Amino acid sequence: MKKIIVEFSNERLITPSGLSLVGGALGKSDLVKRANRARIDSKRSQPQIKNGDILLTYIGLLCQGKPSFEAVRELHADPEYYKAALGISYAIPSAETLRQRMDIIGRTLRDEILAANITMFNTIGVKPSSLPCGFVPVDIDVTPCDNSKTSKEGVSRTYKGFDGYAPIMAYIGDEGFLVNTELREGKQHSQKGTPDFLRETLRLAHQMTDQQLLIRMDSGNDAAENLGILIEDGSWFVIKRNMRRGETKEGWLEKVQDCCKDIRHPREGKTVYIGSSWKDVPYTTVNGEQKTICLRIGYEIIERTIDKHGQYLFPADIEVNTWWTNLGQPDDDVIRLYHEHGESEQYHSEIKTDMDVERFPSGKFDTNELVLELTVLAYNILRIIGQKSLKSSSAPKTKRKVKRRRIRTVISNLILIAGHVKEHARRLILSLGKSNIWIPVFMDLHHQLVLT
Repeated sequence: MKKIIVEFSNERLITPSGLSLVGGALGKSDLVKRANRARIDSKRSQPQIKNGDILLTYIGLLCQGKPSFEAVRELHADPEYYKAALGISYAIPSAETLRQRMDIIGRTLRDEILAANITMFNTIGVKPSSLPCGFVPVDIDVTPCDNSKTSKEGVSRTYKGFDGYAPIMAYIGDEGFLVNTELREGKQHSQKGTPDFLRETLRLAHQMTDQQLLIRMDSGNDAAENLGILIEDGSWFVIKRNMRRGETKEGWLEKVQDCCKDIRHPREGKTVYIGSSWKDVPYTTVNGEQKTICLRIGYEIIERTIDKHGQYLFPADIEVNTWWTNLGQPDDDVIRLYHEHGESEQYHSEIKTDMDVERFPSGKFDTNELVLELTVLAYNILRIIGQKSLKSSSAPKTKRKVKRRRIRTVISNLILIAGHVKEHARRLILSLGKSNIWIPVFMDLHHQLVLT
């Protein structure tokens, strides 16, 4: 074997060359313009560094999976390149300035960030894909973030049994783009504040697509107020339903045994009843008007007298699953559409593990709220890059058809791609070499996001 000799040189080698793609996507939004125009407390540690530069810098860190404020020190190794890549106008802030300015901004730019996200999608021309039934899914769910053994503001006991936050997320499309999010205290019930969040999500989602929406939510958001909002909006929905007072599993089983026409026996000792019933649901509109609508309840009742190991059960094990829906699809399709809602857990995982946005970097609640809002832009940029890379003719072949690239794959193969920086004729040139199979894909994305 030949020995590898390691030596120092003065060459400008950049590891996260893919930040140029991030800067190109951010340039398609009006985030900087909105942030610089917003009125925020003028007490700044570095007043010459605009709000836009602060947000661009932190989004660049998030797209590398480095939400820590101290990670900005890595950008100071070659500030000229990183400024050019991300579109920073004045300077890259220090770690101390970044933290202080994020504290000052807090949640004051929430509307501007969410609006810039919509502008970015519309400018790039990315539309959330629809399901085979023609509806664009919007999955809304709460995902606890473990911040135990910290004294951060808002950290409290979550329903998962650890101390942390319980943010609510809203994803749109079959790709799982983030359309809205809100940081919440760990102890906050999932329904508290959800009606306002739902209205905001619907408003944003309608700006991203002209197709009809299919809202999917878990049983924690089984409330007449939510149903009324969706009905008044004209959206379709499938929401997991809780057992009401006076309802029992035995009562449901007795009811369906008398009227259910779709009875299945997948194995000995297991009987499945699938069907629908109807119930009047009263709700109150935003204007205070009282209304009542007859809604469909889809059900799947499972009776097990023998378990999968052959053990007889006495009494029988009864499982009751019911859903509120206004869809006209067959019962099997309604059940399948709800089960596909579980894919949102994968999106949660990519944000918390691949992007490392779980243990928030600040002790202040409003600052962590800002971190989560900027995660919307960073996550969507990485998702857009991943989806566009799938359509590239130069993309490496896979054994099976892939409909979505994991965020970790995008970061490792397209963001953290090494390059050599040089200057020629007053231009900054990034050379990628030839020893990386993802370079042709990078060039395709550079043409789409930066040059056009």
